[in-house]
Amino acid sequence: MNKKNYLSRRYVLRALLATTAFGVTSKFGTGCTSTTQTNAASTSTAGQEKPITMGFIYVGPKDDYGYNQAHAEGRAGVAKLPWVKTVEEANVPETTAVQETMRNMIEQDGSTVIFPTSFGYFDPHILTIAKDYPEVQFIHCGGLYQEGIHPKNVGSYFGYIDEAQYIAGIIAAHASKTGKLGFIAAKPIPQVLRNINSFTLGARSVKPEIITQVIFTGDWALPVKEAEAANSMADQQIDVLTSHVDSPKVIVETAEKRGIFSSGYHANQASLASKGFLTGAEWDWTNVYSKYAEMIKEGKTLMNGGIPHIVRGGLKDGFLKISPYGTAVSEQAKKDAETAIAKFKDGSMVIYKGEIKDNTGKIVIPNDKQFQQQDPELEKMNWLVSGVLGKVSS
Repeated sequence: MNKKNYLSRRYVLRALLATTAFGVTSKFGTGCTSTTQTNAASTSTAGQEKPITMGFIYVGPKDDYGYNQAHAEGRAGVAKLPWVKTVEEANVPETTAVQETMRNMIEQDGSTVIFPTSFGYFDPHILTIAKDYPEVQFIHCGGLYQEGIHPKNVGSYFGYIDEAQYIAGIIAAHASKTGKLGFIAAKPIPQVLRNINSFTLGARSVKPEIITQVIFTGDWALPVKEAEAANSMADQQIDVLTSHVDSPKVIVETAEKRGIFSSGYHANQASLASKGFLTGAEWDWTNVYSKYAEMIKEGKTLMNGGIPHIVRGGLKDGFLKISPYGTAVSEQAKKDAETAIAKFKDGSMVIYKGEIKDNTGKIVIPNDKQFQQQDPELEKMNWLVSGVLGKVSS
């Protein structure tokens, strides 16, 4: 589960170098049992005697139409490389169970790099196992890596998915007839607030008076509460729903049943709503995992400094993608969305550029200030932008 991670300015600057390093290096189910896929003979074109074995661990099912599925699709994508062998295990809780899974992947499957994808895996579980296996690389999604404190064989990766949420907001604004959008979220942590705010700012770039109603459910996978929130919003004439929860499945299906639009998150939910699905903010973990594989193939590691300990990226870096547009998306909406995408890719788009007020009327970003995506101030976001109906509470 992709929760908050706090980065000092020093480490965010390192992240910029990490993203550059990626660009230079690469051209370009359910159940608690481990599955393995091999796509190569024992010798690769690079002269390796054995393929690189990469392990992937998910906190939920691989077919959740959300966070875990996105990572599982990334695993399947990197497994197509001829020098890569993968093992995976789903439904692994954030307890000592994940330590046992990591040990098994190393000792039984021969994994030399492991991607434990859930937030709660990091401390103490990854940190504990990393010390026992100093030659194995543990690369965590989200991560709280701190140099000099954490083991050198531990790394972190994540992306600026609020860029894709900004695009989704543009599409949502064009589709909305009532001027009311709905955002169902798990917890009011900085990463979630950033997605809500970016979605709303994207929508308001099209319709300045549009509003976003937010409901926090309290946890990452509460399908009953998510369905209740979706129905409540539909009753209030909100006609576009989006979310930041582990699996948007229930929300998208509920929106479709109520005859309103939906926008997805994490993975592609288009098949769940043939009429009302607009687009969505997706991860492209195949691209990210393939870049890691390329670096490892070249002999680079976290330990020798070849692989950066913190890696971040956005649309221009190939960490994200936009779900295909649904049938209800107008040509003007597509045009506006593609214009914004182009600006993200050429670096000219700045979401958080003053003046910006929060929803209490306080100026949070003055006229003479702006924050680029990698700015550490955005990692500390504790406010909701003007136009969002809701409160930030602990």
